[in-house]
Amino acid sequence: MTTCDSASPSRHSLERLPWLFSPAVDLATFGGSALVALAMLPLGAALGFLHDETPGWTWVATILLIDVAHVYATGFRVYFDGTELRRRPWLYGLTPVLAFAIGGAIYSESVTLFWSVLAYLAVFHFIRQQYGWVALYRSREGDDEKVGWWIDASAIYLATLYPLIHWHAHLPRHFWWFAEGDFIQVPEIAATIVMPIYWISMLAYAARSLSRGLRDGAWNPGKDIVVLTTAVCWYIGIITFNSDYAFTVTNVIIHGVPYMVLIYWYRWCRIAESSDSATDQASAHPPRPTSRRQINTGRVALFLGVVWILAYAEEMLWDFGIWQERGWLFAWVPPGFANSAGETLAEASVWLAPALAVPQITHYVLDGFLWRRRQRASS
Repeated sequence: MTTCDSASPSRHSLERLPWLFSPAVDLATFGGSALVALAMLPLGAALGFLHDETPGWTWVATILLIDVAHVYATGFRVYFDGTELRRRPWLYGLTPVLAFAIGGAIYSESVTLFWSVLAYLAVFHFIRQQYGWVALYRSREGDDEKVGWWIDASAIYLATLYPLIHWHAHLPRHFWWFAEGDFIQVPEIAATIVMPIYWISMLAYAARSLSRGLRDGAWNPGKDIVVLTTAVCWYIGIITFNSDYAFTVTNVIIHGVPYMVLIYWYRWCRIAESSDSATDQASAHPPRPTSRRQINTGRVALFLGVVWILAYAEEMLWDFGIWQERGWLFAWVPPGFANSAGETLAEASVWLAPALAVPQITHYVLDGFLWRRRQRASS
């Protein structure tokens, strides 16, 4: 029976380790998503589009059903939760309003600047999420060693920053974050300088992890998997291959899938807390339920169904009003209606793009607040 609880430490030595969810769920979430992403590279090579644009089916599977959908998963953490909404109404109410107002002001001045700002906001979010997993694993283990924090933080940050600096130093590439030209050029020497620092940080992390495990038995395999898969996927997807397809599958899957698992786990597998202080503490990391509860397939279907429908609706509006690239995906829409709707939306594109970007901007901003652990007064 599949359960959404973490196993008791007395049951097996593997389960005594500092997992976020449970051994099986952690391994599937972080290791499994990375293996799927990497397996899609030889698949793409065999099918002949590894060095071509992302094919339609891959775009649906990765961008629509994972990347855009995981943005709407935030709704289950905030906007579909009345208790959470009442806890911080100003934050949750003003964030989308300000996102639209600021986005609209930037878009009205420069479309290129709008996409650049959005791209760098997304980059910051992607980097911080990977660091966040490492921080959660450190918290779960109770690892408060200062030198260890510097080693862990350096490794996970450089695992993402070095590939990004290489990207910026070798423009133009055959792929971009959101829109062509959304990144600025930096001198190639920047990547040359950072490269040895990157490899030193990776070696330092491996040395500390092995030393602690072999000497003290202080293994933290979940954290190791996050660092390793982040380094491998970002390096291969950005540096090794100059490919839109390779970048898409290696970047999106390991980012969106773990986040959706986290949201589901928090919403339906956590212990209900009544007090604000308990809720704040629970939001620091995925809590361990004390009772065995079977994963409810109906809830999973509801969760995925809602985020997938919302993602599909958003992409339909993007395509009608801005891109006009994926009519094949919305072929069920009568041509006359599609053309009329597209013309209407295109005329209002000055506010349409900022409006459609509100969910992802809101997701980026709120994610910085939702999982932040409050320090106790005594600490």
